[in-house]
Formats: sequence, C-alpha cells, structure tokens
Amino acid sequence: MTMRDFRGELQEIFRDLFDDDDIEIHAGTTAADIKGWDSLNNVRLVVMIEKHFGIRFSTGEVVSLKDVGELLSLIEARAAG
Repeated sequence: MTMRDFRGELQEIFRDLFDDDDIEIHAGTTAADIKGWDSLNNVRLVVMIEKHFGIRFSTGEVVSLKDVGELLSLIEARAAG
C-alpha cells in the first residue's frame, strides 16, 4: 500500500467520523482545521484507524502527533511492520 492509498483510506475515516463528505485532508491538516475534532473525537479517530488498518498505537505516539502528515507516517510504519 502506498502513502496515497493510506491517505485515501484515512480521508474516508475522517469523512465517516465527522459526517462530512467534503473533508479533504492533507499533510498539514490539524484538529483546528476540522470542525468537531475535539479530544473525544480524537480518541474515536484513533480507535477507528486502529481497527481499519489492524494496527495499535501507544498513548505516547498519539499525543505526540502534530498533524495528519505525522499520523500518516505512523500508520504506514505500523502497517509495514
């Protein structure tokens, strides 16, 4: 799977969670850019990502993420390993 594939699947997860088919994520997207992306939805997002890709993140990894680009890199690393 390529980074582009991961991004497309992640975008669909965002659209589903935030119930917005117009969401377009990019590497620099942060919680401030998505209406409703609060701490509770962040937990939901992480759970949905873990289930979808069959991976697990540590709490430290999740809290250190700055943007979608870092999240994508972590997903790719986990999925490859």
